[in-house]
Amino acid sequence: MIRPIACTLLAILACSCSKKKALPAQIDELFVNEFKPNEPGAAVLVMSNGKVIFEKGYGIADIDTKERVTTETLFNVGSITKTFVANTFIILADEKKVSVNDSLAQYFPGFKKPKIANQVKLHHLLTHTSGLPDNRRVFLDAPFLITAKDQDNWNPIELNDSLLFEPGTRFEYSNPAFNGLALIIEKVTNRKWQDVVTEKIFRPAGMSTSKITDGAYPEKGVAHGYINVLGEFTERDYGEEPTFAAAGNGGVWSSVKELMNYEMALQKGEILKKDLLAHSRSIMHYSNWADSVPPFIGYSWFIGQTNDGTKMISHTGTQGGFHADYVSIPEKGVFYVVLSARPFPRQEFREKIFDILGIELQKHYTPK
Repeated sequence: MIRPIACTLLAILACSCSKKKALPAQIDELFVNEFKPNEPGAAVLVMSNGKVIFEKGYGIADIDTKERVTTETLFNVGSITKTFVANTFIILADEKKVSVNDSLAQYFPGFKKPKIANQVKLHHLLTHTSGLPDNRRVFLDAPFLITAKDQDNWNPIELNDSLLFEPGTRFEYSNPAFNGLALIIEKVTNRKWQDVVTEKIFRPAGMSTSKITDGAYPEKGVAHGYINVLGEFTERDYGEEPTFAAAGNGGVWSSVKELMNYEMALQKGEILKKDLLAHSRSIMHYSNWADSVPPFIGYSWFIGQTNDGTKMISHTGTQGGFHADYVSIPEKGVFYVVLSARPFPRQEFREKIFDILGIELQKHYTPK
């Protein structure tokens, strides 16, 4: 009797295992339940062991035209833009056109309090540790900010009377810091920073359709961002959302496919030299660090790890209705990117995706 019973149990176990959905089906189910076919949608791409295991678009990119979202749809990536600005800056530093140890005073001599400009070094901007207060709304009303570009958003920063803290002692997320870095790229190249990023990153990475905000551009060929107001989706991007025109902190438009190209080009050393990439994706430790929370940021990148101690590199993006998440675990050949035309539970989805992949993430900081 024992042998038949054992065989029956094995058959039941085999049957139950066969019923477990494959990874792509599990990922698809997660997004199908969140993004409805005729509502603002999202695109997602997942790599595991260095290969794409899932890519798909959901919902629509434009409520008026009903254009469907695909993995080639261009979304505003929000603050993921900061990694493009940072990487371009690192390239220029390698070319000896600028240094991370330069002070703000070398590029912005008009600070109301020159001591501030001398205290803050450019590496503090790259790591959100400058202590510069974001005082833009004190000096600029919201209607002005709707069309204000990088220079207009940076000008109020030069009027600060003091710092929030000594540079390098703690973290304080800063959008204006990257408006300033974009302006410095222009100063040292005598070119529009958008053109420099296109040359140094978009072209070598094969990001042929990606764009960067320049005023109202791009007005066509991209998804629109929306928020749900009392059950109806309302557009929230350029023209409705303050600071949208300030491109240094959130002006890149790209697709999940081209962001994969970006990540792969970084890992292969086609954009940055590999030693520079490794440094930029390492936690920057300051000798004067005074926060109770240990440092967790590189040059724009947020550095975390999985429960087995493997390094995880990430950045989120939020601007208007657009929400994005970008996560790379190079040692495992894992990459996850999602671009959405409306808010969704981004952190929850990140955790669920990695749970599906069998990877447990440690708690880590992600910008809201």
